[in-house]
Amino acid sequence: MKFPRIYQLDEVASIIDAKYIGDANFPVHGINEIHRVEAGDIVFVDHPKYYDKALESAATIVLINKEVECPEGKALLISDDPFRDFVKIGQHFLPFLEATKNISETAEIGEGTIIQPGAFIGNHVKIGKNCVIHSNVSINDYSIIGDNAIIRSGTVLGADAFYYKKRETGFDRMKSVGNVIIEDNVEIGANCTIDRGVTASTIIGEGTIMDNLIQIGHDTIIGKRCLIASQAGIAGCVIVEDEVSIWGQVGITSGVTIGSKAVILAQAGVSKSLEGGKSYFGTPAEEARGLYKKKAMTELMVRDFKRK
Repeated sequence: MKFPRIYQLDEVASIIDAKYIGDANFPVHGINEIHRVEAGDIVFVDHPKYYDKALESAATIVLINKEVECPEGKALLISDDPFRDFVKIGQHFLPFLEATKNISETAEIGEGTIIQPGAFIGNHVKIGKNCVIHSNVSINDYSIIGDNAIIRSGTVLGADAFYYKKRETGFDRMKSVGNVIIEDNVEIGANCTIDRGVTASTIIGEGTIMDNLIQIGHDTIIGKRCLIASQAGIAGCVIVEDEVSIWGQVGITSGVTIGSKAVILAQAGVSKSLEGGKSYFGTPAEEARGLYKKKAMTELMVRDFKRK
């Protein structure tokens, strides 16, 4: 998430009442999670295991719970609870906005777009031309939809990420300040859920077709002209490249990449990144051709054993 202007380090430190290490005038452009950071961003880290990853990332401001040596060209914000203060910064710049109408006055809706009765269009949503938004669809704040999109009944775009920190008293929620972007010519089936990015965008690429009952996690990027069948569940921070086919009840863990033109067959469980241009099956998912050979050999061995 980018701030409305470039802030100085001391200005941001005052929002969370934190000590800082670095030039008071050090420029701060926004906040982002570790997998999406770039120069000018704040990233948070609250466990020594991940200190080096955060300090060596593209982020130039690190919100951290221990005073450490500050890398050259960077700045630190010292906090006793970086998770809490990261949320606080996000909410300072992009707080929750109450809805007062089914279609917000701040929404921008393109020529020829049809909004069916019962749909909810949130604050600062942008919808392109010649779209069809069916009844009982919820399009939450700051979502962006391109031209010629079809979104069928019951689908929710832009719910908060499933992202919590365990405390002794329960769980604290990471309040999302990212959004959802749906590119041109996308079709989304009934009762799908596409979570907003924590600090960036969850993206569905141009020409992708989604069946009913599909879950897409926060900050996931789906490429162009993909096909995703019913009951697939894709966790957060996944990259699905162009022209991938994902069939029914596939589950994909967070942080992996699925290569272009891969085919993931029904009920596969993906636990690691997969190369493009191949078909996969099973849990954990393996290249289908090799897995079928293994199964055939196993069946032959069992048959021979029974004969003996």
